[in-house]
Amino acid sequence: MIIRTAEFVSSSSGLKGCPPPDKPEFAFSGRSNVGKSSLINMLARNRKLARISQNPGKTRTINHYLINKEWYLADLPGYGFSKMPYEQRKKWMKETGNYLLNRKNLLCVFVLIDIRIKPQISDLRFMEMLSVNNIPFVRVFTKSDKLSKQKAENNIKEYNRVMLEGWEALPSTIVSSSVTMVGRDEILNFIENLLNNFRIIM
Repeated sequence: MIIRTAEFVSSSSGLKGCPPPDKPEFAFSGRSNVGKSSLINMLARNRKLARISQNPGKTRTINHYLINKEWYLADLPGYGFSKMPYEQRKKWMKETGNYLLNRKNLLCVFVLIDIRIKPQISDLRFMEMLSVNNIPFVRVFTKSDKLSKQKAENNIKEYNRVMLEGWEALPSTIVSSSVTMVGRDEILNFIENLLNNFRIIM
């Protein structure tokens, strides 16, 4: 897939404020500071499309981007860490959950995972929630440039081992880096295939 245009559409605190569900949509989610904005900018080849911050929890709204005038990319608030008050954080995550469960045009969620760290309970619980509710998702291991190839492979194997203790099969997996652009073509090809299938169904 070739990204010809990518433009910011809106920021919303919840499902009601999202753009009309008139185009297929793909969501990017993950722990705070996992690199969602950097990955989105890498996919679009536009460093200024999504705001990048060194402070975890910067994305506090559901941010929509229109790609090629054909489909939406939704950047969801990070989970697992935030300095905001508990009640505000609870409301924030409730709205995100409502979006995931009820966004009719959502085709797939890309769950971003930092390849450098051990399996986190927040990631595992989030993927379990998606699975239980039959929401299609893909694991995307980020920041692969920070490790040697062998170390990255070992970390993924360990992640797989932990997941297979409770899962019958592993989800689709992509390794990425916003620095070296590893995984860009794989992610875009995955999206393109889903879009083609979506058009056939329609």
